[in-house]
Amino acid sequence: MVKFIAGQKGEGKTKRLIEMANETLKVTEGHVVFLEAGRKHIHDLHYNIRFVETSEYPIAKYGEFIGFICGILSQNSDIREIFVDGLTRIVDSLDSEDLIKLIDTLEELSEKHSVDFIIHITCDVATAPKQLLDRRI
Repeated sequence: MVKFIAGQKGEGKTKRLIEMANETLKVTEGHVVFLEAGRKHIHDLHYNIRFVETSEYPIAKYGEFIGFICGILSQNSDIREIFVDGLTRIVDSLDSEDLIKLIDTLEELSEKHSVDFIIHITCDVATAPKQLLDRRI
C-alpha cells in the first residue's frame, strides 16, 4: 500500500505523519522506519522507530530515492511501514511524470516486501496527478 498525506504548507501534514508513525509502532508486527531530510522531528518519534536523515545521502531523482528505499529494505526484511516526511525536500527533482513512476514502483515494492508507505508531500492538490489523489488519506 502506498498512501499520501498531501496538501499545502502549514496544514499539519508532518504532525499527522508523526502521530501515525507512533501509533503504527504500537500495533505492527514488524519494524517502522521514518525518513526525513533533516533531524527536526527526531525527538517527536518513539525511540523504537528507525529514523533516517536523508540529507546525508545524494538523492536527486526519483530513481535514486527508489534505490535508497531498496537499500533499506534489503537490510531488514521485518520492515512493515516506511513513513516519508517531505518527499519533495528529499527528492530534489520530481515532476508529475516522475511522481507517477515513483508511485508505481513503490506499489511493486509494497506488494513484494509486505511493506506500506505513508508519504507526506507538499503540493497543490488541484493540480496533483490522479495516481496521487487516489491514494490520499
